Amino acid sequence: MQPEKGLALLQLLLVVSFSQAQESVCRRRGDPENPLLSKDGDIMLGGFFAFHRSSTGCICMYLLSASSLNFRGFQYAQAMLFAIEEINNSTHMLPGISLGYKIYDVCGSIARSVRVALASVTRDEVAFTPSDTACTQVQANMVGTSSSPDLHKLNFQESHKNHIQTIPSDDYQSRALAQLVKYFGWTWVGAIRTNDDYGNNGMATFIETAQQLGICLEYSVSVFLTDTPNKIRQIVDIIKSSTSKVIVTFLLPLDLYAILQELSHHNLTGYQWVGTESWIFDFQTAAQDRHHILDGAIGLFIPSAHVSGMREFILDVKPLNSSSNKLFTEFWETLFSCKFKQLNSSVENQRECTGHEDVTEVKNTYTDMTLMPLFYNVYKGVYAMAHALHNILSCNKTCNNKILQHIRKIQFVTKEGDEVYFDENGDPAAKYEIINWQPRENGMVDFVRVGLYDASLPAEKQLTLQNNVIVSLFMQVPSSVCSEKCPPGTRKVLQKGKPVCCFDCLRCAEGEISNATDLTICVQCHPDFWSNERRDACVKKEAEFLSYKEIMGALLTAASLFGTCMTAVVAFIFFRYRQTPVVRANNSELSFLLLFSLTLCFLCSLTFIGRPSEWSCMLRHTAFGITFVLCISCVLGKTIVVLMAFRATLPGSDVMKWFGPAQQKLSVLGFTLIQVIICILWLTISPPFPFKNFKIFKDKIILECALGSAVGFWAVLGYIGLLAILCFILAFLARKLPDNFNEAKFITFSMLIFCAVWITFIPAYVSSPGKFSVAVEIFAILASSFGLLICIFIPKCYIILLKPEKNTKKNMMGKGAPKSS
Repeated sequence: MQPEKGLALLQLLLVVSFSQAQESVCRRRGDPENPLLSKDGDIMLGGFFAFHRSSTGCICMYLLSASSLNFRGFQYAQAMLFAIEEINNSTHMLPGISLGYKIYDVCGSIARSVRVALASVTRDEVAFTPSDTACTQVQANMVGTSSSPDLHKLNFQESHKNHIQTIPSDDYQSRALAQLVKYFGWTWVGAIRTNDDYGNNGMATFIETAQQLGICLEYSVSVFLTDTPNKIRQIVDIIKSSTSKVIVTFLLPLDLYAILQELSHHNLTGYQWVGTESWIFDFQTAAQDRHHILDGAIGLFIPSAHVSGMREFILDVKPLNSSSNKLFTEFWETLFSCKFKQLNSSVENQRECTGHEDVTEVKNTYTDMTLMPLFYNVYKGVYAMAHALHNILSCNKTCNNKILQHIRKIQFVTKEGDEVYFDENGDPAAKYEIINWQPRENGMVDFVRVGLYDASLPAEKQLTLQNNVIVSLFMQVPSSVCSEKCPPGTRKVLQKGKPVCCFDCLRCAEGEISNATDLTICVQCHPDFWSNERRDACVKKEAEFLSYKEIMGALLTAASLFGTCMTAVVAFIFFRYRQTPVVRANNSELSFLLLFSLTLCFLCSLTFIGRPSEWSCMLRHTAFGITFVLCISCVLGKTIVVLMAFRATLPGSDVMKWFGPAQQKLSVLGFTLIQVIICILWLTISPPFPFKNFKIFKDKIILECALGSAVGFWAVLGYIGLLAILCFILAFLARKLPDNFNEAKFITFSMLIFCAVWITFIPAYVSSPGKFSVAVEIFAILASSFGLLICIFIPKCYIILLKPEKNTKKNMMGKGAPKSS
């Protein structure tokens, strides 16, 4: 707070000193300074207040003009005297002991504050022993000063360490300001401070706390009353070129005035000002702001207070006359703007003082009680010292009699019901009201209380605000950020060489999301999920498999069922005409077994359609492998029969007895049994299983059947291929046998189609993604099945149904064939 306003009691400097000389006489050490106000008592209290203003140090009050008088200093002194009078009139506080006082004028000068304080204290602190009745005078000093000199930080105090404060340390205020800025979401702010201990220390704590809360400073500049106009212009230029819209200040009013004056020349408005208690509740500052630059400002101030009787006591100024006639005269003339008539002199151009003017009719700084919270702190400081002395005088010889330690341990309630206590650092509970400047239509400003900060509460409850009451220059709470918040679906990337509050927002990659603002990383979705288009949520991936409901699955299903029906029709025809030569000549038993195996081949393709499961995966490959081997085995058997039958017509051949019906059935069974053994080994060692394939498509899950053992799969296919090649070779060798009897030509064509399909299947199967590989496999099964059915059985059905004249034994033996010319 500013020294020129005679600031409130920030510290209570307590020094208890006694003469320990062998004589029972108390001797007060050197006191070269004369107090302005004094009164004797058993215990003397010292007070230091700025009754006059001086920028170059203190000049004797008699040499100062009346315009240098500071009414605030008188208000603080009156508050101290009010508390002393209450204590002296009390029957339970310090009974039988009177408090006296010596109040000094520090003239708003830090140097004088130190000099007077040093002159008034003793060099050693001695424990007070109540039984030493020969020495009962105690000296305790109350320092009403600003945070700027901060006596507790001066070197002379390092030896005493005997001060407490009745206003919270500015460290609390700095942290509260940082929380206030964070509350409104201002992460990009400018800072201006007074270039002294008050401004520098306060701003340093603010910056430290702000960084912890994610707040960045675009600039931080200092100003002092003695700065040149060029320096002030440089500060304003920095404000003009900045992008931040919030200015946090640790300024004394006179320094703020200099900034405001230069800002008004440039018509720089539209900034949100955040202030400390030094100016946020100051009517003089509001009066100086003629261009309304500070309208809407928000900041901290000491909580409002009311002490019954204090206002009336402060306004009752006549008792001052009994202590210092010269000071009273100067005070009275300044207060009422009049002049007492002196001997041999006349009052010219000024009203003559009568001495009976009414203070209540005057409207000036002295009658303004807006700083009552600060007066209240002076009041509490006196009572804190009195309670400590009372405890010392009441305790026995064994107690600790150092007064400062007693003060820090005291806890009492004022007559207004406020609890007073100090922590181990001598600081009281930190409470601040949030003040908002709200302009009125007549150009004046109302200081409206819009919230409260209480450091004694849990962190999340320390700051409370009434947002609906706050008024700003803006239609809504202004935005002051270096970079706008990164919305969900993006992540923050710091801009090189800039503070952490300056960043770019990059969209999350595919498969990653961010579901909150200002996230620095994007989170990878679970493998079963994928990021949506906005990248702010993970959605379940579409499970892709060959389904009956889709067109391709439906067509393949229809083809499978058509093949099954077609095979059934052929089987019916063969059964209906089983006694005809065409059916009987082509080994009807193997034909029916082949038709049965083809039916199974058509049906096994259905196991490849639908959602893969553990059983379907094992069934589809093994069923396919066994049925196809059964089918090829039948074809192979028919091919061998053709060859054996042709050789049996040769003279002296008896080969047919070695490959009769029983051997044919055993050969089919044997070939099939080998495939069954291969499948059993495959299912036992490493069977196929349902598998979620995440690699082919990023945004889909391919549900497929993993082969388990690739060796087992290729062994099944290899065995089918081996039998097919063998069958093709035998059929090829028998292709030139007589046409009417020989079906080897049709078997050759069927095997040629079969081999071609499966040779092209392998690269197509390997290269097809997802469900298309399944479709390729089904197509290969159906194509090869249709090839066998059509090539082997359709020609025979043609003869049976459409050419019955050829379905004779004579024709089958080739006797009815026309002779060639």
